[in-house]
Amino acid sequence: MMAATHDRIAPPSRLLLLAEARAVWEAGAAVALWPLLQFTPRGDGHPVLVLPGLVASDISTKLLRHFLQSRGYEPHGWGLGRNLGPRKGIENGMLQKLESLHAESGRKVSLIGWSLGGVYARLLASSRPELVRSVITLGSPFTGSARATHAWRVYEGVSGQSSEDPRRMKHVRPTPRVPTTSVFSRSDGVVAWQCSVEETGPQSENIEVVASHLGLGAHPAVFYALADRLSQPEGAWKPFDRGVLGPLVFPDPARAE
Repeated sequence: MMAATHDRIAPPSRLLLLAEARAVWEAGAAVALWPLLQFTPRGDGHPVLVLPGLVASDISTKLLRHFLQSRGYEPHGWGLGRNLGPRKGIENGMLQKLESLHAESGRKVSLIGWSLGGVYARLLASSRPELVRSVITLGSPFTGSARATHAWRVYEGVSGQSSEDPRRMKHVRPTPRVPTTSVFSRSDGVVAWQCSVEETGPQSENIEVVASHLGLGAHPAVFYALADRLSQPEGAWKPFDRGVLGPLVFPDPARAE
C-alpha cells in the first residue's frame, strides 16, 4: 500500500467526531481484559519512550506505560508537560531524553507516539536513527494536509505556529530508517485515516484497528499489537501477523476504501 500523498483529504465526519466519546468504553475494555492481555508476548527490558498527543501530558499515557511495564519493558514518559506543539525547547528536550535513555541503558530505544507524539517520534528517528530500535505511531498525521484533521486550529492556537510546516514535515514524511509501524483506525474522528497510512516496505507496515482517536492509547487491540511489535528481537523484524484475531479486531489495512 502506498502512503496517501494528496493534499485534498477531507477531515473525518462530524458523526465520527461525536463518536470519539467511545474512548471511555475502550479504556474500560482494556482494564476489563487486563488478565488476558498478560498473555501477550513479553519483552527484553529495553527502554521505550512514549510521546503524548496534542494538549495531552504523560498522564494520558499512564495506562499504556503501565501495560508496557507489565510486559517487561522500561517505559518512560516524555517529561515535558503538556504537548503544546514544537515550542521553544521541546525538540531539544525530546532529543536529550532519547540520548539519556540510550546512554543509561546502553541499548536502542523504541519510540511510541500518539497522534502528534507520533510525528515527533518520526522526527526523532530521522534525526538520530542510530539510537532508535523501532517507531510505532498511533493515529499520527504524518502525510497529507495538516487540515485533514479536526485538530489543526487547536495546534495553531496553543503552539503559535502554522499547522502547515514543510520544514519539519520533510523529515517526518519519509519512512524512518528503522522498523516502523503505523497503527490507524478508519473510524478515527480526529485525524483522517489516510494521513496515517505508511508506505509498506522491508521494515515498514500498517496495522488497522477499530478504535476512536482518543482511545488509541488505551485500547486492548492496540496493546496487543504493541506487545507483539516490541517483543521482536532486534534486527529480526517481521510484519505483523493478523492471525486468528483478524478481520474483526485487525481489519486488512490494504483493502480498498
